[in-house]
Amino acid sequence: MNPIAIKRINRALAYLCLIVASAFFITPFIWLLSTSLKPLTQIFTFPPEWIPQPILWSNYSRAVEYIPFWTYLKNTAIITIASTLGVIISCPLVAYSFAKLEYRGRGLLFFVTLAVMMIPGQVTMIPLFLLFTKLGWVGTALPLIVPQFFGVPIYIFLLRQFFMGLPDALREAARLDGASEFRIYLQIMFPLAKSAVLAVALFQFMGSWTDFMGPLLYLTNEPSYTVSLGLQQFQSQKGSEWGLLMAVSTLMTLPIIVLFFFLQKTFISGITFSGIKG
Repeated sequence: MNPIAIKRINRALAYLCLIVASAFFITPFIWLLSTSLKPLTQIFTFPPEWIPQPILWSNYSRAVEYIPFWTYLKNTAIITIASTLGVIISCPLVAYSFAKLEYRGRGLLFFVTLAVMMIPGQVTMIPLFLLFTKLGWVGTALPLIVPQFFGVPIYIFLLRQFFMGLPDALREAARLDGASEFRIYLQIMFPLAKSAVLAVALFQFMGSWTDFMGPLLYLTNEPSYTVSLGLQQFQSQKGSEWGLLMAVSTLMTLPIIVLFFFLQKTFISGITFSGIKG
C-alpha cells in the first residue's frame, strides 16, 4: 500500500479515536445543560429526552433568585483571582531559585518541598484549622488566599522542571550586561516561562473555583459563601428541583470552560514543558 495512503488511514483512525473519546467527556455536560432547561416531568423519563420540550429558560432566573447567587459568585471570584495571583507571584520565584541559583541548603529545602507534596491534605487539615483559628482568620476568606502567596509545592516542582530546561547562557549574557539576578528573573526568565506559569495559574483557578472543602471549613457566615457552598445549600433545601440545581451547576461550570477554551494552546504547551533548550 502507498505510504501516503497508510499515513492518511492512521491519521483518520487517530481522529476517530479522539472523537469517540471526546464524546464520553462532553456527554455529561450536554446532559447537564439539557436537564437545566427541562420541566421536572421530563427529567426522569425513559428513554431520555435530550431536547427539552418546552425549553424552560426560566429555570436559570428562578435558580439565581432562590439563593443569593451573584453574592456567592462575587465571593468565589475574589477568592479565586486573589489565590491565583498569589500562586503566580510566589511559585515561579521559588521554582527559579531551586532551578538556577546556588546557595547553601537549596537541596534540603527542595527535599522538604517534595516531602510536603507527599502529605495528604487530610493530615494537615486540623493543624491548619487550629492555626487559622488562633490567628482569628476563621470566618474570613484569608485562609483560602494567604497561603497561596507562600507557594504551592506541586506548582513549584512543575515550574522548577521548566526553568531547568532554559539555557544558562541567557543568564550569563544578562549578567555581563550588568543585570541583577532579580532583573534577570523578571525580564528574561519569567517571560520565557509564560506558558508554564499560565498552565499553573489555570490549575489554581480551576481548583479554587470548584473548591468545596476549604470554604466549608473556613467560611462560617452565609454572606461570605462561595458558589460551591451555595450549590450544596441549594441541594439540601431544594434538592427535588433538579432543573434549578442543574441550572446553577451549569452557571458554575461555564467560566472554567470559557477560560480553558481561550487558553487551551498555552495550557497544553505549558503542561508539556515546551521551551528553549540549551
